[in-house]
Amino acid sequence: MGLFETIKNAFRIPDLRKKMLFTLMMLVIYRIGVAIPVPGVDSAAFANLINQLGQLGSFLDIISGGAFAQVSVFSMGITPYINASIIMQLLTVAIPALERLQKEGETGRKKIQQYVRYVTVILALVQATAYWYTTRLAGSSKLPPALNAIMIILSFTAGTAFIMWIGEQINESGIGNGISLIIFAGIVARGPQAVQLLFMYTQQWTLTKNIIASLAATIGVILVFVLIITLVVFVQLAERRIPIQYAKKVVGRKMYGGQSTYLPIKVNQAGVLPVIFAISIISLPPTIVNLFGSTGPVAKWLANFTGNPFYYILYALLIIGFTFFYSMIQFNPIEVANNLQKNGGFIPGYRPGRATSDFIHKTSKRLNWFDALFLVVIVLFPTFMSAVTGAQGIWFGGTAILILVGVAIDLVNQLESQMVMRHYKGFLD
Repeated sequence: MGLFETIKNAFRIPDLRKKMLFTLMMLVIYRIGVAIPVPGVDSAAFANLINQLGQLGSFLDIISGGAFAQVSVFSMGITPYINASIIMQLLTVAIPALERLQKEGETGRKKIQQYVRYVTVILALVQATAYWYTTRLAGSSKLPPALNAIMIILSFTAGTAFIMWIGEQINESGIGNGISLIIFAGIVARGPQAVQLLFMYTQQWTLTKNIIASLAATIGVILVFVLIITLVVFVQLAERRIPIQYAKKVVGRKMYGGQSTYLPIKVNQAGVLPVIFAISIISLPPTIVNLFGSTGPVAKWLANFTGNPFYYILYALLIIGFTFFYSMIQFNPIEVANNLQKNGGFIPGYRPGRATSDFIHKTSKRLNWFDALFLVVIVLFPTFMSAVTGAQGIWFGGTAILILVGVAIDLVNQLESQMVMRHYKGFLD
């Protein structure tokens, strides 16, 4: 069932319709907030900051739905919340107390979520302070410098806190996946701008070539875009199914087990997180240099690092490394093998226990290689095409496509599960 068909069917159910309308209202409020500027910030200085940040600046502008370029109160977007969630996820693996808290169910999850909120505000304050420090000399406010600094920092921080609140409201009273839907709405809102840019390039091609060549180039761009989306959807839904056989056992006069099933392992286990991890780390040194204006040969080299070919090599290596790292955190072959053995299941041709876990680990590792190389190709393909064609901005970012497809698939699954739940409830009533 397609996305639009699922939304159409869900809209016919009163309860789901109310949730969808509430979610839509929250997203509209978010888009209105994007248009509210931060007082006391010079827009020209902030635009220069975005150019200095290079690829990270473009990434932050995409994640914030264009608010970063508009110097809006939502300029930082939900990035501090994403970073806080990643930090807490890593700390949960490293700190036993947090790991125990995570296993306590709903109570533990709420406690960890509270920690995520605190870390989000702290990170937002640090990031807002860096933005103010970079543009402090170009401020146009008539307020005293100290009061103007407090106003700018608190405006940026409050914007992030409000976006986080909107996401939580969507989770509680809407259809769920609030943070993902906010990012999704921001990226979709940039669609008309991409179409306008493509039309502009079409006019330029018309001036330099004949009209047929211009139309052919435009259609080619659209086909490449559709092809990439199709490939991303295919890989997102793809899974490796390992056959599982359950042994027969007799309980009283009845025989249980003996059925055949499979163990699904997703090809894209890590989603878009390795890309976000990689771009955050690789962009940290040039970001610090550009924000605080460091000088010297090393600082200048770091400031222009995003234009260096070595940047893309290191970027690809980090994506590959984080793909394996995140998979190692999320997927434990030994635990899967132990669960199979406890329930009387086994993989045909492999002994339960160590042999089964080794086979699952080897299979997962091969899928990780495919996933990592796939992410590298999708993320770096727009940069490659921009360098080959000379057309900047019309090759939609690979990270944005991964986010769009992932959120759309999650939205369909969420709505379908809620429709099935209500169908069974009606049947039982």
